[in-house]
Amino acid sequence: MERHLYTASVLTIILTLVLFGIALFVKGLTHDLLLEAGVFLVSIKLILTGFKSSRSTDAVLNRLARIETTLARIEQISARTGPPPAA
Repeated sequence: MERHLYTASVLTIILTLVLFGIALFVKGLTHDLLLEAGVFLVSIKLILTGFKSSRSTDAVLNRLARIETTLARIEQISARTGPPPAA
């Protein structure tokens, strides 16, 4: 089964959520709560962006590996057939 978030990401989300909850009780429902909510949302956005970047990097690496395999097969076929005739 593929993991969607790393342990460090989950811990960051939990810690930020706990701090948000503490700020809610300490500050109450005031204007500062919006600031705390913004910090929480930015943390989540950064984690999700990092995850998406990781997935994109994995996809590019897989595609490069397939290209290398294809080029290796082409080189093997080319070595067996010899150089093309001179024109």
